[in-house]
Amino acid sequence: MTLTMLLGGARSGKSALAVELGHRYAAGGGHVAYIATAPRVDDDMALRIERHRDERPKDWHTIEEQTDLESALDRVGDAMAIIDCLTLWTSNLLLAGIDDDDVIASAREAAGRTAVRAAPTVVISNEVGLGVHPDTELGRRYRDVLGRVNQTWAAAATTSLFLVAGRAMPLSDPLSMLEPQR
Repeated sequence: MTLTMLLGGARSGKSALAVELGHRYAAGGGHVAYIATAPRVDDDMALRIERHRDERPKDWHTIEEQTDLESALDRVGDAMAIIDCLTLWTSNLLLAGIDDDDVIASAREAAGRTAVRAAPTVVISNEVGLGVHPDTELGRRYRDVLGRVNQTWAAAATTSLFLVAGRAMPLSDPLSMLEPQR
């Protein structure tokens, strides 16, 4: 379990599974660090952040970093890293005025560095392409960029899971089916 990507809709069980993986890693003697990308933009988000914090053991190191994943990963050291989540990270970058191609480049760099870590990493993201077509230019841009970010991380991941109703389905590389069988 080097890099595991958990992808799904809102309230699909992604964070709960990531926390459970962290518990199991810690039970084996490992340390866990939680990289939280959510900004406190209003009272509702503050409550959500507190609820997520209460779901984690107090001895897990929490790093609140909204944009610089690479810096946050450097601070994790040899602990298991849980990145929650790429959905908000992408939004934060776009709202900061970062160009789409630069967001993708940042995703590629962070995913590549994460994939070669000695300790496991679990990254969470939402699949926003299954819903209603956004009616604003920013909404369409966000959906498209997040889709590319998700593809980038899934390509780097050892394991990618799609969660629905707390159940996980493994995702496979469709091109691997075209390779000759030996």
